[in-house]
Order: sequence, then structure tokens, then C-alpha cells
Amino acid sequence: MMSRQGDFLIYCVETYKTAKNLTGKQVADLFTRYRVWEYVYSCFEALHTTGANYIVEDIDLYIEARKPIMA
Repeated sequence: MMSRQGDFLIYCVETYKTAKNLTGKQVADLFTRYRVWEYVYSCFEALHTTGANYIVEDIDLYIEARKPIMA
């Protein structure tokens, strides 16, 4: 049986995938590259009470903050 956090991670992947028109593999690669898995897991208590749009925006902000600055 999955944990509430595990279920929520799946929900976040599906929500993000739909919002960004990506494949599951693309989202998994993105989440791995920018350590989104750890972020969502560590912020579960705060994030799981928010709506889908907020979650997508929050993940976008998290990824943007971790992208290297292009000179």
C-alpha cells in the first residue's frame, strides 16, 4: 500500500504532466534533474492542501530557481 506522500507524488506528476503537455518520462526526468521529488515529499504537509494550479506554479518556481543562470 502506498503512503499518502507517495499518492501525492503521483498526483503531482499527473497534474504537472497534463498542465505542461509532457509525457510521464519527461516529467520524471525533469523531477529527477531538479530534485523535485525531494521537494514535494518534504513539503507534503503544506502542498497537499493546495489546488492543482498552485502545485504546478510552485513546481515551476522551484525548477526555475534551480536552473543554471545563462551568461
